[in-house]
Amino acid sequence: MADPDFPCSITLSIPFPTHRLANVALSAISVDKELSPLVRRSFSLESPAGADSGEGASVLRVEYKATTNRMLRVATNSFMDSLGLVIEVMERLDVGVLGAAPAAEVAAAA
Repeated sequence: MADPDFPCSITLSIPFPTHRLANVALSAISVDKELSPLVRRSFSLESPAGADSGEGASVLRVEYKATTNRMLRVATNSFMDSLGLVIEVMERLDVGVLGAAPAAEVAAAA
């Protein structure tokens, strides 16, 4: 049901290769509180559609609600910047996170 005080909304589903990585991203991003009282957000981890329940929840689901489209856009852009940074750190510091290409690039740069 739509909230009349927060009529603008978006739901983002970001898949990760493993539950552990999705949980790391959730932990890293959720510590920062939303700065504007005109925006609300919630996070959850979900299993991918059609996945076995034993695989664990590896999809980060983020729901934003805002009073205006502008506030929704600003909050979403900020989230995407933060998410990009979290994924970049994962690629550089965690072995085998998102494929071999980033690790090869790091080794070539050294």
